[in-house]
Amino acid sequence: MSQQQPHSRREAAHRDADSSTGVSNTTRDERRDSTHETVCSECGGQLTRDERRGERACTDCGLVVDEDHIDRGPEWREFMDDSENKGRVGAPLTELHHDRGLSTKIGWQNKDAFGKALQPKQRAKMERLRTWDERFRSKDSQERNLKQAFGEIDRMASALGLPKSTREVAARLYRTAINNGLLPGRCIEGIASASLYTAARKTQSPRSLDELTAVSRVDRLRIQRAYRYLMRELDLGVEPANPETYLHRFHSTLGFDDEVEYVARDLIETAVEHNVHSGKSPLSMAAAALYAAARLTNTETTQAEISDATGVSDVTIRDRYQDILEVQ
Repeated sequence: MSQQQPHSRREAAHRDADSSTGVSNTTRDERRDSTHETVCSECGGQLTRDERRGERACTDCGLVVDEDHIDRGPEWREFMDDSENKGRVGAPLTELHHDRGLSTKIGWQNKDAFGKALQPKQRAKMERLRTWDERFRSKDSQERNLKQAFGEIDRMASALGLPKSTREVAARLYRTAINNGLLPGRCIEGIASASLYTAARKTQSPRSLDELTAVSRVDRLRIQRAYRYLMRELDLGVEPANPETYLHRFHSTLGFDDEVEYVARDLIETAVEHNVHSGKSPLSMAAAALYAAARLTNTETTQAEISDATGVSDVTIRDRYQDILEVQ
């Protein structure tokens, strides 16, 4: 009993000191554990944490104490001072929705949380909720305009095989046009088609006007007028399409060997250096380069086959073919 009394006095003194300073037993234990975690259990060396590897290892003996730590930091990299609050939850923002994807949408499945079919009364209630949810998501005429236009852009881009990045640029162009008041008196489908045509050229995934007209709801002339209107009013300054951007798509359609594409690229580069492409359609230059490359590599093909795949006439292919060979 006499040996335990000093320990009891010390523990009581510690408790009194902690209670007077506001330090709890849990805080003291955490402090002791954090001090113990910085010392290696094998050699007594210092432990350091490698955030890149997610490990904690000894600097003296190299013992890895912990690994696969959870990185609780942000998953983005910021290169400029931005006051916007970057949240870690929610779907990413997208230009392909009139509300940028911020609103919710009620699913079309008439099932509950357990996967069971809803009763007729509940199903009718969900239909009414979907109707009102759809009405609240597009409250005014501008939002309904954006919703219709973005649906057209997504439909045409899917038919043309354009990537999502091109669709985002097209939606951003259309939103800029409607914010600048360029839509009154203009056809929604025409401006949407012109926005997609411009975005395809800006993202180096160009499509010809004939290809776009084939999937659009308006004719070629209206797309051309809308395109010139956007270029003038928004001062876009889109550079002419490079003939090389058409090569890979036409090469895949024709089923040629890779050697044909390599030779065609060399032919186009030489033609561009001699300014042969100036004032000529990049589509016709790409078709003629493929025909010339096929002839040089002894690949069996005809002008009619290339014409069907590219949409360029036989006469134009022959003319551009001669122009390309003259500068080689």
